[in-house]
Amino acid sequence: MNYIVAAIGEWNKALFDEYVVKLSGNWAYVSTPTELKAKLATGFDPKYIFFLHWRWIVPVQILSEFECVCFHMTDVPYGRGGSPLQNLIVRGHKDTVLTALKMEKGLDTGPVYLKEAFNLAGSAEAIYNRASQTAWDMIKNIIANEPQPIPQQGDTVNFQRRTPKQSEIPNDLTVEQLYDYIRMLDAPGYPKAFIDKGSYQLEFDQAELATNTVTARVKIKLKDI
Repeated sequence: MNYIVAAIGEWNKALFDEYVVKLSGNWAYVSTPTELKAKLATGFDPKYIFFLHWRWIVPVQILSEFECVCFHMTDVPYGRGGSPLQNLIVRGHKDTVLTALKMEKGLDTGPVYLKEAFNLAGSAEAIYNRASQTAWDMIKNIIANEPQPIPQQGDTVNFQRRTPKQSEIPNDLTVEQLYDYIRMLDAPGYPKAFIDKGSYQLEFDQAELATNTVTARVKIKLKDI
C-alpha cells in the first residue's frame, strides 16, 4: 500500500523519518505542490495523502482522484478556515481538538475520520510540534482501521486567516492576554507580535507569564519606509 505525506516544516520531516520506519507500506514525503504533482505523475498511487500544516489549496482533480486527509486544530464545524491556532487563543480557548478531515472543495467542510483532545499551552512552535505528533498517532489509526468519515454536525463558525498587520499588539490587553498574544505568534515563518514606536518596530517572542508580569525577548528594528 502506498501513502504520501504532504507537509512543511523541519519538525514534520523529522517526524516522517521517525514514524515511517515503524509502519507498513511505501511512504513518500513532499513539501511543495510541485513535488506532490511530480510524485503523482510517476504513477505512485496512494491509498491516502495526508496533509500536515499545508499552506496551499489542493487542486480539485487531486481531491477527487485520491483520498486526501488534513488535520485541523478545531472541533469542526466550529473554527473552519484560516489561522485556527491564533483564532482559538485570541478567543480565550485553552483546549481544543485535532480533527482529521476528508478534504473536499470547501475549506474544512469535509466529513470527519477522527478527533483527538488537544491542549493549547506553550508557544506556537511547541503547539505545532505537538499537533504533528498527535496527527501521526491519528495516521497510524487511519491506515490500520480505515474508518469511514462521518459528516460534520453542529453550528458552523468560520475563522478568517489573520494578516501580518494583526500581529500588532492591541493596547487594552490583560497581562494574560498579552502573554497569549506573543506566544500564539511565536513560530518560524510567522510574523511576530510587535509594537510600533516611532521609526522603530519592537518584535516579541519567548514569552513567560508570572504574577502580573510578562517577560519576553525583544528585537528592535527600523521600520520599513
